Amino acid sequence: MDELIYQSAKTIAQAIRDKKMSSVETVEAHLRRIEEVNPKLNAVVQLCAERALAEARQADHSLSRGEIQGALHGVPITLKDSHDTEGIVTTGGTKGRASFVPDKDSTVAARLRGAGAILLGKTNTPELTMSAETDNLIYGQTNNPYDVTRTPGGSSGGAASIIAAGGSPLDMGSDTGGSIRYPAHFCGIPGLKPTSGRVPRTGHIIPYGMGATDAFTTIGPLSRYVEDLVLALPIIAGVDWRDPTIVPMPIGSPDHIDLKTLRVAVYTDNGKMTPTKETIDAVNAAFNALSDAGASVNEDMPSAFEHMGDLPNSVSGADGRAGTKRLLERAGTTEVYPSLQKLIDNAAPVSAEKFSAALEHLDRFRAEMIAFMEDYDIIVAPVAAFPSLPFGMTLDDDHKEGMTYCRPYNMTGWPAAVVRCGTSPEGLLIGVQAIARPWREDLSLAVALHLEKSLGGWQRPLL
Repeated sequence: MDELIYQSAKTIAQAIRDKKMSSVETVEAHLRRIEEVNPKLNAVVQLCAERALAEARQADHSLSRGEIQGALHGVPITLKDSHDTEGIVTTGGTKGRASFVPDKDSTVAARLRGAGAILLGKTNTPELTMSAETDNLIYGQTNNPYDVTRTPGGSSGGAASIIAAGGSPLDMGSDTGGSIRYPAHFCGIPGLKPTSGRVPRTGHIIPYGMGATDAFTTIGPLSRYVEDLVLALPIIAGVDWRDPTIVPMPIGSPDHIDLKTLRVAVYTDNGKMTPTKETIDAVNAAFNALSDAGASVNEDMPSAFEHMGDLPNSVSGADGRAGTKRLLERAGTTEVYPSLQKLIDNAAPVSAEKFSAALEHLDRFRAEMIAFMEDYDIIVAPVAAFPSLPFGMTLDDDHKEGMTYCRPYNMTGWPAAVVRCGTSPEGLLIGVQAIARPWREDLSLAVALHLEKSLGGWQRPLL
C-alpha cells in the first residue's frame, strides 16, 4: 500500500470503483503517512481520523450495493484551514477562531464531500491567508518536505507540503496574490488558480463581498498530478446562490485542445527581479517543450508591467487595511501575527480622490492586459524569481520584488496553472505558470498536462 499514497486522486477513485482497493484501506494508508511525516512538516493541523474511517466504511458499503456517490467516491482529501468544515475546528489561522467549530461546510467543502470525498483533516495557513509563508500563532510554522529548513510558501503551504509528501492527493487552496501558485511552485506540485467568478467563496475566511479587492481572491485545487486539477474544477465550480460574483460559464476540456493551434507568449524576467538561472532554465524548458509540440511560441511580455507600480497595494491598502481589521474583529482576534500586524501598521488610508485614481489605474491595467491577449492564448512565466527560501527571507525587502510574478494575474482575474519544470542545485523543485485568457482554464490545463508529461512534473521527496 506504500505506492498507493503517491497515486493521483483520479487513479485512486477508479481503483476503489473497480474494487481493487477499499476506501478504508486508502484512508488508513494516508493516515499512516500523515502520522509519519507530519511531525517534520506541521502541515496537517486538525485530524478527523475516526470520522474519516467511519465515512470510508460507509463508502465501501454503498459501493457493495452498486451505489457511487460521485467522482471522488471514497477518496481521502485534506482541506486548507481557511475553509469552513462542519464539526471540525476551522481557524483561518487567526487566534480569535482557535476553537471555532462551524455548523456547516463551505460551498467548496460541501461539493467535494457531495462528490464522495472523505476529509482526513485541515492543513495549515497563515493568519487570514495573508502571507507568502505559512505560520500562525495557533499552530506555528509549516515546513517544506524537500528541505524542512525552508518555507513551503503561503498561504496554501500546509496543503502543498502534505500533498508533496504523499499524505493527501488533493486539497483546496485560495489565491489572493499567489497563495495557490507560490506553494505549488515551492513544493513542486501542480496547482490551479481559476478565473475570478468561477468558484464560490461562501464559507471561506476571505469571503465574497470584499469591495474593490473582491475579484483578487479565488479558490482552486492543488494536487500531485495535473489530471486531478482537471477532475476537481467542475466539482467545485458554479453558482451556489450565495456568492453573487459567480458566473455560470461552461468549463472546457483540456482534452479538446490542439497545442498546435496555441499562440504562446513567454517571458523570464518581469523587470522587477531577475530570476535565478535555474528558474530561467525551467521557463526555457517549457518554451522548448511547447515549441516542439507545434505551438507558436514567442518571447513577449505585457507592456502594462512597465507602469504597474505597486498597484495591488495601492488598491488593497487604500483603506488603511480597515477591511483586514474588520475580518479580525469578526473573528474575535486581538493578538495578531507579527507580519500581518506590520502590514496593517504600515498602511495609511488615502483620500477618496487618490482611491478613485487607483481604481482607474487598475482598470487601465486590465484593459492593457486584455489587449495583449488579443494576440495570445497563453502566457508562460516564472512563479517567483527563486525556488523555496529559508524561513523569513520570502518576506524581507531583499526578496519582495521576486514575489511579483503572480500578482498581475490576480488583478486581471485570469486562470493560471502551475507545474514543475525544473530543479535547483539544492534539489528544490521549480514551477512555471501557464496563464490563459479569462474562463479558459482548459488552455492552462492542456499546457500544464503537456509540460508535466514532457518535463516530469512532481518528484517524490526524500522524506
